[in-house]
Amino acid sequence: MIDDIDHYMQQLGTAARDAARVLACASTAAKNTALTAIAGALDQARPALAAANQRDLEAGATKGLDVALLDRLELTPGRIDDMIAGLHQVAALPDPIGAITDLNYRPSGIQVGRMRVPLGVVGIIYESRPNVTADAAALCLKSGNATLLRGGSEALHSNQAIAGCIAQGLDSAGLPVTAVQVVATTDRAAVGALISHPEYVDVIIPRGGKGLIERISREARVPVIKHLDGICHLYIDDRADLDKAFAVTLNAKTQRYGTCNTLETLLVAQAIAPTILPRLAAALIDKGVELRGCPQTCALVPQAVTASAADWDTEYLAPILSIRVVTDLDQALDHIERHSSRHTEAILTEDYSRAWRFLREVDSSSVMVNASTRFADGFEYGLGAEVGISTDKFHARGPVGLEGLTSQKFIVLGDGTIRR
Repeated sequence: MIDDIDHYMQQLGTAARDAARVLACASTAAKNTALTAIAGALDQARPALAAANQRDLEAGATKGLDVALLDRLELTPGRIDDMIAGLHQVAALPDPIGAITDLNYRPSGIQVGRMRVPLGVVGIIYESRPNVTADAAALCLKSGNATLLRGGSEALHSNQAIAGCIAQGLDSAGLPVTAVQVVATTDRAAVGALISHPEYVDVIIPRGGKGLIERISREARVPVIKHLDGICHLYIDDRADLDKAFAVTLNAKTQRYGTCNTLETLLVAQAIAPTILPRLAAALIDKGVELRGCPQTCALVPQAVTASAADWDTEYLAPILSIRVVTDLDQALDHIERHSSRHTEAILTEDYSRAWRFLREVDSSSVMVNASTRFADGFEYGLGAEVGISTDKFHARGPVGLEGLTSQKFIVLGDGTIRR
């Protein structure tokens, strides 16, 4: 037990601030050595990771965590593989720190440009998914940021096991182990302390349920990069290839249920609804998905229940899908404008002009043509991993990878140049 939470968090913050100064000057080689060493430590620690995760899963089941949360919590061998692959992928990415762009001469004789720099200390608050510990550490490390990680109580043992591997990798590369610190208490007061000390933390990234993110956004005295909901839409146009539409829709909804890029609302053009909807519904029901539809959907799919007004604004994170038949692309765009959370939307169509119209007019952080919404992910985008997905319109938008964890400063080069 930690008696004085605020004092404890200040100690972590002071250590993180000191480590951030070291990381900002660390060579690319040292950072990559650490990332590779962390990957190796994770690979060697598979039995320990599995044992720690099993303790968390058993405790979660005892507490009555729902299926979606338990799925997020589980560290399968494949997810450990993904963590390791993510570390290697981040190591292979170009180092953004120190890159100079837009260097131009001014009439006065000076040269003005911009240099990419770390944000400093990044605080990340997340629930359930222990893989976030490794993903966040990798991206913060490569982008020259120290990080304070506060995972959920349900993943305490898993996060601590991963943290041990991270410390081992940092130490072997000669970097401060305090560059990545996992908060060792599950006391909720630690979150309040983390978000209220701008002298120690430069930005907060919350990953979790809507309640957590709303609280962080409301109470933080530190800038926040966030998204509240993942109400993702997929529109099947009347000029879609129906076999593609079937496969993509099924994948977008059923590949995983508990993720923010999972399909939650399906929109189907009226002209092809009688052809595609019964076939899709049968496959979805066979996978255990509950369908909630508009009157036209219910007429075509007797197993569907009538959708309420609230369904169009709900992120289920569960095997539930809302379906609406729309007259055309215009009505689909109107529905998305009213109900989207600005996360990810997709269109299935073979019509080039409609595809480009959808790309231009949909105001979300990721907009897709003929692809599953499940691709809205930093790893899939080639970012190595992500620390979150931002639906804000400033600084970073979409999956937040290396560049999203940096800023720019102006640099000026002269030769004894004075202003006249």
